[in-house]
Amino acid sequence: MLKALIVDDEQHCIDRLERLLRSSTYNIKIIAYCKTIDEAIKEIASRTPDILFLDVQLGNGTGFDLLSQLDHIDFEVIFTTSYDKYALKAFKFSALDYLLKPIDNTDLDNALQKLRQQKNLKETSQKIDILFHNFKESNPSSKRIAIPTVAGFTMLDTKQIIRFQSDANYTHIHTLSNKKITASKTIKYFEDILDDNTFFRVHKSHLVNLDYIEAYTKGKGGHITLSDKTRIEVAVRRKDELIQKLRA
Repeated sequence: MLKALIVDDEQHCIDRLERLLRSSTYNIKIIAYCKTIDEAIKEIASRTPDILFLDVQLGNGTGFDLLSQLDHIDFEVIFTTSYDKYALKAFKFSALDYLLKPIDNTDLDNALQKLRQQKNLKETSQKIDILFHNFKESNPSSKRIAIPTVAGFTMLDTKQIIRFQSDANYTHIHTLSNKKITASKTIKYFEDILDDNTFFRVHKSHLVNLDYIEAYTKGKGGHITLSDKTRIEVAVRRKDELIQKLRA
């Protein structure tokens, strides 16, 4: 049986999550509810939960403030949040699970299923480290990203990425160190979360780091040459926007 701690400052949200957890097929025992950061820190220390359901916005701070005050994180974390595009992008960068309020049964089941497939707690700790790094780092090109792979996750600085190449439902990521990482996500997934002033989709199959474009050669759409000497065709409909970004 997994022990769960719920941290949320809204009672109706606690009640809803409790009902869903009690009716789920997963063997989860709710050990405590907390509405403040101080309460949560005490309960985490005394009850050692396996899962923390953590609201992003709390009355006296944020869920991130709570995590930053802990010496170590030896439990799984599933964030709960109302829609916040910046928070959602941060979760996707770090590959941390989150549930949008009002939480529904399907989303909860999916999150719990992924939690069961989690390899180890070290992976969770690394994802949270990425989350903190990205909140502190104002330069979009210096973010870190957790890349989902068939085997688990690979943690990578975005400034190390030269290009992404689509391969159906997978994406090959090419780095400065001549390493190729195959991600178990589509290229659209990466296009949506990466900064469009640093990365640009020059073709349906290629998303490139603008910092590593060495040359643009004119043509119907033209083509670019990257720092790894890869030559990539530019889609006609992407040509004008690319040229504008290169001139900026």
